[in-house]
Amino acid sequence: MVMDLTFCVRAVLLCWVMMIAVTLTLSVTVSRLQFCGPNVIDHFFCDFDPLLELSCSDTFLLKLEDMILAVPFVVCPFIVILVSYGYIIITIMKIPSVSGRQKTFSTCSSHLAVVFLYYGSLIIMYLFPNLFPNKKSVKKVLSLLYTVVTPLLNPMIYSLSNRDIKQAFKKLRNKKVVCLLN
Repeated sequence: MVMDLTFCVRAVLLCWVMMIAVTLTLSVTVSRLQFCGPNVIDHFFCDFDPLLELSCSDTFLLKLEDMILAVPFVVCPFIVILVSYGYIIITIMKIPSVSGRQKTFSTCSSHLAVVFLYYGSLIIMYLFPNLFPNKKSVKKVLSLLYTVVTPLLNPMIYSLSNRDIKQAFKKLRNKKVVCLLN
């Protein structure tokens, strides 16, 4: 009843306006920096922190701005998801059958693992950027977690709970076993 078309359009527009405002603010601030040095980003992609490392200017305010913006855009959604899962767990505990609870917990636990992987790496990268000050390789791995690993895990987690997908994997596995035996 709450999620009518008007609400959805307003929510989408709010997200777009907020992201454009944040991106524009950071872009304008970064464009005012002086860059010097090798002009080579030692990273997999042009992320914010490696870009700031190329600057000769003082980047303290930009890093502070980045940390402050991480709270509403990373921490708040993470907390909302955790609270939602808290309510889900309370509801699961009310399921009378043990097998029903186990099946529901197994689905929720895989989803929650991906949420922790995604938001955990984001929080470490953007809220605690100085946690690994001289460990560029650790920051690269953390970046891979939220840009590559999480999107790769999502389809597997959501589709492996589907019976048809499980049966297709069993058939494929059985065919490989038969091929190996021949």
